[in-house]
Amino acid sequence: MTDVTPTPASMLVDIGANLTHDSFDADRAEVIARAKAAGVGSFVVTGSDAEHSRKALELCREYPGLYATAGVHPHHAKDATSDTPTELRVLLKNSQVVAAGECGLDYFRNFSPPEVQRQVFEMQLDLAATCGKPVFLHQRDAHEDFMRILKAHRPKLSQAVVHCFTGDAAELKGYLSLDCHIGITGWICDERRGQHLRECVGLIPPERLMLETDAPYLIPRDLKPRPSSNRNEPMHLMHIAHVVAACLDKPVPLLIQETTRNAEAFFALG
Repeated sequence: MTDVTPTPASMLVDIGANLTHDSFDADRAEVIARAKAAGVGSFVVTGSDAEHSRKALELCREYPGLYATAGVHPHHAKDATSDTPTELRVLLKNSQVVAAGECGLDYFRNFSPPEVQRQVFEMQLDLAATCGKPVFLHQRDAHEDFMRILKAHRPKLSQAVVHCFTGDAAELKGYLSLDCHIGITGWICDERRGQHLRECVGLIPPERLMLETDAPYLIPRDLKPRPSSNRNEPMHLMHIAHVVAACLDKPVPLLIQETTRNAEAFFALG
């Protein structure tokens, strides 16, 4: 792949990086520096529960170019308490917290009971509507319930992004019908599981597409050399951008320009 030398006009935005994850505790500053050197100018640090949402905000205060989300991942829905809505509401009032979430439904492992997931999901959609913030959405093996709930709340929401989209064309068209943005990760680099994504990414309107790593998860399988740690980092977002651009038959600088503009407008960055 052709290298693209990053300039201020061609800096990517990683809309989903789990930089509070303990795998980054030993070298978080170096991870951020490597990403910026590789052309990633801004990061949205994912909040997966109240504690990690607070930690994400703390990182934003420490490192320029970082922003945060505040929410409860469906895996952690069972741990939400009566205080959680208030805790999230306080975080969402901060200008550096740019979206509610990560929220949604995940029936793949059901770490939280589905009925509890649905309740906590709706609570966060209500919070997003009240605070006027976009929502950062997660869905796995729960498309029907997810669509039903999102459709009911969508008129009250400012904007919504389906983070880490890995579904098929029918699911994609459903999200686009609700005026959602779509986040694409290194899943598209996986020749085993991501081939269908390569084929349907062209269905995403250019103004709806954004890029993310979901680091430390979902390291691109086609990285060469592959890191021995198997830990994904935001610096690999440029690699993902190359793959997506190739799938779209689009120049890499144009894809960077479009996705960065989309992310900056969606999250009101800066």
